[in-house]
This record gives sequence, structure tokens and C-alpha cells, in this order.
Amino acid sequence: MMPQPPTVSERQARAMARAIIIHHFGSKPRRVSQKGGGLTNFVYEANHAEGDFIVRMSPQPSKVKEYLKEQWAMARAHEVGVPVPEVLEVGADVVPVPYMVSRKVAGREATHHPERMAVLREMGRLTALIHTIPTSGFGHTFDWSSNQLSRKETWAEYLKRELHIEQRLKVLEANRMLSKPQLTALRATLHEIESLEEDTVLNHGDMRLKNVMVNDTGNITAVIDWEFCSSNVAPHWDLALALHDLSVDAKQAFLGGYGVSEKEVRAMAPILKALNVINYAPFVERAAEEQDEPRLEQYRTRFSGALDLYSL
Repeated sequence: MMPQPPTVSERQARAMARAIIIHHFGSKPRRVSQKGGGLTNFVYEANHAEGDFIVRMSPQPSKVKEYLKEQWAMARAHEVGVPVPEVLEVGADVVPVPYMVSRKVAGREATHHPERMAVLREMGRLTALIHTIPTSGFGHTFDWSSNQLSRKETWAEYLKRELHIEQRLKVLEANRMLSKPQLTALRATLHEIESLEEDTVLNHGDMRLKNVMVNDTGNITAVIDWEFCSSNVAPHWDLALALHDLSVDAKQAFLGGYGVSEKEVRAMAPILKALNVINYAPFVERAAEEQDEPRLEQYRTRFSGALDLYSL
């Protein structure tokens, strides 16, 4: 049995955030305030004479690997012109849990910004820049790590072992999410995806408005939350995730910024849809375990295409 991570109270977490700042800057912060958190993650803002900083901590020992991956990805993204938070330190020695210290980014989340269409176009452009960063391997363990055993050397291996394609297809079929013709078409598209031979590049993994900080005029000050970054073929993986909860106009704004033609969008649509459907399978499985039939019915409506009011 795997050892359980220690339970950390908010009071303990705040004290550890303070200790981290004292260790790295040599003096006490003026203030430490909680910005988010829970049982497995804590986020604090520390106001110090040296500036304002964000301290992230997790009682999960393995989280240090995720922090190191984020640090690597943000450094590479910064090199190609993507605005990112400045990471000052990743460690697990000052306090008994992994932590990351970064400078606080100016601005606010872009989710409700009045210039969101312009923001989305710029997000598309920045995503295209991220996709110029070459990587090796597939999935969540790649160049940043020297761990060779966890690497997936082929796209097909990644789909099979890390994305669990077959298991997810069984979940969708068992819960009647797709008709037989839809399942046949999905399997055919997934088979096509397996044969993709494009070079692997860095993918952000969650390029959405909530993960972009903007100033009052709508200029992006930083792309944040690189926790789900991975090495994958582009642009399919990132675009499937970035577009799935946007309106039609918002999708086209993002894609226009990315730089793909309308013809290219139409050509890649089956792959984007297939990845989107597969990524929904864990939510379907959870609803089935909870016997939440109303939610399952909602998913069936989505997968039927009934909410797509443009294609016949």
C-alpha cells in the first residue's frame, strides 16, 4: 500500500509559506494571504520588501516533479516570446512539502474581459508560438525529466497507455453515449490519429481564458497554469482542449490567431472532435458511478450533435 501524503492544515501551510519566503529572501514577508487551496494544494500570495510572490505547495511528494516540469516549460515558452510567470525556485527541502515560488503576475483572469475576442486571437497566436518548441517523447514525461522508463516513445503508445483509449471507448459504449455508426467513425478517426507522423512539440494542455492574465486594455501579461503541459503532436491536442467550451465566434477568433486557414480547420475537425469525445469519457464514467442519469442524458445530447446548430 502506498503511503498517504501528510494532511496539512491551512495554518500549517501559511506558516510554511512564510518560512519559504524567509529562507529565500532573508527576512519576513509583510503579509501572507491565501489565494486558493484544499486538501492537496495550497496557494499563497506573499508581500515582501523584494516584491509580491506566489507560493504554491502540495503535501503530495510527487508534486515536485510537476513543479519542475512547469518550470522547464515556462522557461522554454519565455524564450520564444510567450509571457509567463517568473519562477524563482522549486524545491522540497526548506519545508516538508514540495513548493514553487514565482513572482506575482500583474493583471486578472481573462474569462470576463470585455475584449475577450481580441484576447482569444492573441491566445491563438501564443499557442502557435508554444508549438514551435521541439520536444521528444509523448505525454507528460518528456525532455524536462531524465526518467526514461516513464516516457512514451510513440504516439500510438501514448494513446494506448497514458490516454487509455480502449478503456475510454468501452465507457462510452457501455453508457450508450454514441450510436454504432458514431462508434465506428470514432474508431476509424482514432486509427488515423495513431498514424500521425508530425514532430512532437510542447503543448500547454489547458489554454483557456481562465489560464491567461490580462491588463485593463486586454493585453496578455502571462499564460499561467502549466500543470498539464505535455509533449504531443500539434496542433490537434492543444486545440481540442482550447476550443471545446468556446462559442463558434470565439473558436474562430482563436483559430484565426493561431494562423490556420478555414480549409485546414475543416480538415482537422474530425480529429479535434475525436479527442474531445475521448477526453469526456472520465466524466461519463464518474456520472455512471454516481448513477446520475440526468447528467448522462445531458452528455448523450451533446454527443448526438443536437447542440451543433450549424452542421447538417
